[in-house]
Amino acid sequence: MLDLERLRALHSVATYGSVSAAADVLHVTTSAVSQQLAKLERETGQKLLERNGRGVKLTDAAELLVAHADRILSLVERAQADLEAHRGAVVGQLSMAAFATAIRGLVPSALGRLRADHPGLRVLLREEDPLRSMPLVARGDLDLAVVQDWNNEPLPPAEGLCKGLICDDVADVALPAGHPLAGREVVDLKELADDTWISSPPESVCCDWLLHTLRGVDAEPRIDHTADEIPSQLALAAAGMGNVIYPRMGRCEVPDGVRIVRLKSPLTRRIFAVWREEAARRPAIRAAVEALRAAVPAVPAHLAGAAPNAPR
Repeated sequence: MLDLERLRALHSVATYGSVSAAADVLHVTTSAVSQQLAKLERETGQKLLERNGRGVKLTDAAELLVAHADRILSLVERAQADLEAHRGAVVGQLSMAAFATAIRGLVPSALGRLRADHPGLRVLLREEDPLRSMPLVARGDLDLAVVQDWNNEPLPPAEGLCKGLICDDVADVALPAGHPLAGREVVDLKELADDTWISSPPESVCCDWLLHTLRGVDAEPRIDHTADEIPSQLALAAAGMGNVIYPRMGRCEVPDGVRIVRLKSPLTRRIFAVWREEAARRPAIRAAVEALRAAVPAVPAHLAGAAPNAPR
């Protein structure tokens, strides 16, 4: 009889490319993973790993076993989801990721609701860009992710994942106070296209989207500065370093040297939750999605049509 945890260890090594990476994902030591693999070799009577420089590579026998492990682990997850659905209780553990502004403006309230309504559920949260969190969900390393796409650049479909819309969110533009258009209430993105911009780091959803969007108005983007956190981006804008696309969800205090201006053609992003098809029946997944939807903040009056720089 093949041991499930040993199969999981081999599957993680195959997925992440090394014993140490598998140990990080499984939250155990490298020694523990190595011991599991050694026991699996004894169970199967075949060598599963070979030295490859400073790392390891899978043997043909291991590749065959990993192909079966994919299906076995998927079936186990589906069985666990069915059992949870049969029991109907929202209990156990849910691993979850969300991008930065969702963690600031949406997730805390949702987690508070989950804790109050379902004290038997433990949620483990981490911050991840959607380009990283969706593959983690697909591989089974996360149960749920809060992700985003934009009205002019939808997320690509992901095989084996379900998604549910949480809400829509509109973005404005944050301009340095000395910008020639900073006194306007509304601007056209074309008027700003040749400016210098500040964004999240390359190969993130927001940076990729900004490049796509500015090229859509016939401008070659000039993203001179990048920072993960919106407050850092705004601090750079206050110093006159460039413009920032500023979503309304999860807003922070705006520095004195920044003016928030609405865009003539609104830029809208959609916030989704994504989870694996095999886990769709888990009560914990349904409860988390419901809590996220219930936690969507109302749009403050000064963002719903009044002057964007009105007192907050």
